[in-house]
Amino acid sequence: MNIGIPRERRDSEWRVGLTPAGVRLLTQAGHTCFIEHNAGLGSGFLDYDYQRAGGQIVYSGEEVYGRADLLLKVARPTVEEFGWMREGQIVMGFLHLAAGRREKIETLLQKRITAIAYETIQDDEGRLPVLAPISQVAGRMIPHVAGTLLQNNYGGKGILLGGVPGVAPADVVILGGGTVGTYAARAFLGLGASVHVLDRSLERLQYLDALFGGRVTTMVSHVFNIERVVRFADVLVGAVLVPGARAPILVTREMVRSMRPRSVIMDISIDQGGCVETSRPTTHSNPTFEEEGIIHYCVPNMTGVLGRTATHA
Repeated sequence: MNIGIPRERRDSEWRVGLTPAGVRLLTQAGHTCFIEHNAGLGSGFLDYDYQRAGGQIVYSGEEVYGRADLLLKVARPTVEEFGWMREGQIVMGFLHLAAGRREKIETLLQKRITAIAYETIQDDEGRLPVLAPISQVAGRMIPHVAGTLLQNNYGGKGILLGGVPGVAPADVVILGGGTVGTYAARAFLGLGASVHVLDRSLERLQYLDALFGGRVTTMVSHVFNIERVVRFADVLVGAVLVPGARAPILVTREMVRSMRPRSVIMDISIDQGGCVETSRPTTHSNPTFEEEGIIHYCVPNMTGVLGRTATHA
């Protein structure tokens, strides 16, 4: 099979669809791999690394799409890339079709493209083996971004996440106790923040309570509890996932209005449509906006700027 690894074209997307090690495995199995020039540069891979692994370098994205039967991507294709697709191709990546534009989905149907979304791949036990490593990276990254956004020079309250003796730490509320929420909670705790996690599953909350030795406040996720916690949250993290479907709106505009001014919302569910009514997609070049006096961070490809770590993950 002819396999193509194009350079990612979305804003600040430094990940690449396949490492040189992966190319070596595929070429040894008899497949041909076409890698776009400098596709792996943001992840620390040179063209030479891919050539040494048996891959062939091509010098335009259009050529990659023209030669490949199977395309291995990271982020969903751009409008330009949709134009390059050929009838009957297979495209794999974090496609997030549940939140995709109708015209793009219609293009996939018209061209008879087989689209395999990494975020929907489940094993026999319902786990998400491809999404999970990226979710771990995102969870660990969240406190770094949140801490920066709380600084005065970024429009925040001027709060240190962990506080200092005599000064209270930041109050962090995480909606969703899945992989992102769990790893974010662990990282926030490590910095000394006060952490609340809300989830619909009592079993999951019991697991988190045991995992963190009671250091995290766990609450069942329903409207009454969400209304309560958003009022005191310095950082509100939306980490809700319904595999293959749009994220439900858990935080209404009225709830956002009730938050303390200059608090931070990080809607990590934005790649699936977002779980906060006031959220809208942003980019790494312009990652935040203010709505109802609250700083919103809603970058769908959040881990794209951690090219090497995320690609290896």
